[in-house]
Amino acid sequence: MHATIVVLPGDGIGPEVTVAAVSILQSVAQRYGHQFDFHECDIGGIAIDKTGEPLPVATLNAAKQADAVLLGAVGGPKWSDPSAKVRPEQGLLAIRRALGLFANLRPVRPHPAALDASPIKSELLQDVDIMVVRELTGGIYFGEKKRTTDSASDLCSYSQLEIERVVRTAATLARQRRGHLVSVDKANVLETSRLWREVTARVISEEFPDVKLEHQLVDSMAMLLLARPRDYDVIVTENMFGDILTDEASMLAGSLGLLPSASLGEGQAGLYEPIHGSAPDIAGKGIANPYATILSAAMLLRHSLGMDDEAAAIERAVDESLKAGVFTPDLARGGTSVSTEAATQSVMERI
Repeated sequence: MHATIVVLPGDGIGPEVTVAAVSILQSVAQRYGHQFDFHECDIGGIAIDKTGEPLPVATLNAAKQADAVLLGAVGGPKWSDPSAKVRPEQGLLAIRRALGLFANLRPVRPHPAALDASPIKSELLQDVDIMVVRELTGGIYFGEKKRTTDSASDLCSYSQLEIERVVRTAATLARQRRGHLVSVDKANVLETSRLWREVTARVISEEFPDVKLEHQLVDSMAMLLLARPRDYDVIVTENMFGDILTDEASMLAGSLGLLPSASLGEGQAGLYEPIHGSAPDIAGKGIANPYATILSAAMLLRHSLGMDDEAAAIERAVDESLKAGVFTPDLARGGTSVSTEAATQSVMERI
């Protein structure tokens, strides 16, 4: 198979972890007889420095023509002024919207070898396997924003269409897994959440009667996610709630450096990235955890290129590396650790 993949390294450790993932994809291509063409473009802070824009037109055009996009991370202290009119994160929000990517898939599956890296009791983490589906293009992040000298407001809005399509994505995943879908909202307070709950219930009742639907308020879900994570299969929620809950869920896995994500729309093309940030404090030190980005590359193969066997090969190789104790410092927690390059080489040797 011949595929074009646009690589957006971004800022901080982004270039280090995307190089690792690209090397794994090149290894997969060689092993399975595929041809992947990689095109590197700028996004985020580095793009602001070069062009004044967090998402240059050339980057967006390349992404629109690609079969898939692999992204590192954006942001850093240099661009961290909250009052700045142009910020790196705007590039990420803009490319998701421009590509029509409305569902962000974030799997959380703690690896047995890394349970001690989590602050959560290990007995609570056995057999945890959760898929969080976060709506990406609506909600408070994209609503009208106003600021006066003594007040500010951010509008949170959702349409039925926006809710329906992400719920269908989540329910389809639940049907392929254990058949349990939890919808998270704040329907006791927010009108958007009341619409969310009504639309979700209707979609499941009419289109997915075989899927068990449960509703949870976001504050309750934040507690339950840590208290009894084994009880959950697929979780679907709106943009901001999903952003917060998935960072919380990363503690189940022990490190943000283990969690990949996929942003999908109606077609096959998607954007794939680790859920961690740019980690400027360790950038350039060669110790960043590449596993989340490598696992994001596996999701790219599965969801955009239809390569289930190749994706599974990468996931097995990461599992085996972790089982062998190949830990970067974030996982080793003071014990023996390896470099980004060594962790990547371990995965490559096991594919």
